Amino acid sequence: MVSPQHPNDDGDRIGIVSTGSYLPATVVENDEVARAAGVTDEWIVRKTGIRRRRRAAPEEATSDLAAEAGRRAMEQAGLTPADLAYIVVATSTPDHPQPATAGIVQHLLGARNAACFDLNSVCSGFVYALAVTQGLLRTAARSGYGLVIGADIYSRILNHSDRRTAVLFGDGAGAAVLGPVPSGRGILGTRLLTWGDRHEMIKVPAGGSRLPASAATVHDGSHYFTMDGGGVRGFVQDELPAAIGGLLTEAGVDSASVRHFVPHQANGVMLADVWPRLGLGSAELHLTVDQYANTGSASVAVTLDEAHRLGRFAVGDRLLLAGFGGGMSVAAQLADWTHTAHARTPGAAIPHQARGPRGRSAPNPAPASLTVPSAG
Repeated sequence: MVSPQHPNDDGDRIGIVSTGSYLPATVVENDEVARAAGVTDEWIVRKTGIRRRRRAAPEEATSDLAAEAGRRAMEQAGLTPADLAYIVVATSTPDHPQPATAGIVQHLLGARNAACFDLNSVCSGFVYALAVTQGLLRTAARSGYGLVIGADIYSRILNHSDRRTAVLFGDGAGAAVLGPVPSGRGILGTRLLTWGDRHEMIKVPAGGSRLPASAATVHDGSHYFTMDGGGVRGFVQDELPAAIGGLLTEAGVDSASVRHFVPHQANGVMLADVWPRLGLGSAELHLTVDQYANTGSASVAVTLDEAHRLGRFAVGDRLLLAGFGGGMSVAAQLADWTHTAHARTPGAAIPHQARGPRGRSAPNPAPASLTVPSAG
């Protein structure tokens, strides 16, 4: 693990120095979701690859999940709340329309020195937040580390009778601490893209300034999450490979050098379909969608933390993170992994437990359980 030091010292680069995640205790199996949505467990697995998900307790808000994930990331790095210069929370399910959820997280963590704000780029949010925080740390505006959190509670905005959306989502939070890493490691490049002309594909229609909350919007169910599933699938198939190819070209990186791919866990069947198009044949595909479903802006962070704690990453391994979702947006980031609490030394064997119940990383091709025909 990198010893705590000023992130802006000459010769240092910014990278991930620790990770953390928090999944609520309540496990919701497919059968429970299927009954409400009028489908079956088999239908959900065939359409999505999802088998279960976590659900926040009634007393838990997004800030609670985010703070616990952030606390775990800080503990792994050996940092105190006073070491944080920034807290950035990526979420599309904030505690309140205002104030920012990040300010509540700051309070829960006791990080009084940190400047805090929310970022909403829906399921691309965590990677967007990594890029923004990296930029802040490189300006030398203030000393310290950046805590980046992706957190969402989608169970509160779903119409549980709508099979198109209700079966896809779970609740959770993931975090990463950004700080100094040795020269030659850390974040190599980021590509952020938005197609605002397609914003209607994913939305919660009511509750904002366009359609304020009213008895009528509640009656009409306009506060529920909606999605054009076919449109989103086509968007991902077209734009994700192009975004990744563009990032690799901009960074001057050969795709064969990418050792790990950590994508947004939107839908296991969709990931299996797009995976061969990405040109990442040498990379390991990391999946948690079967156990946690789509946790929104948390999904990349949760999957990154799980793989890290299982010892999947060796020092020097090249990682590619990718988010995609509402906006419509795509975010991709390249990084060379550094010494952290759970990083393997180059050439060291992957721990046996990585293949256990929580080890769901998969080599190319995608796992057979997710390589299923796309149903209409």
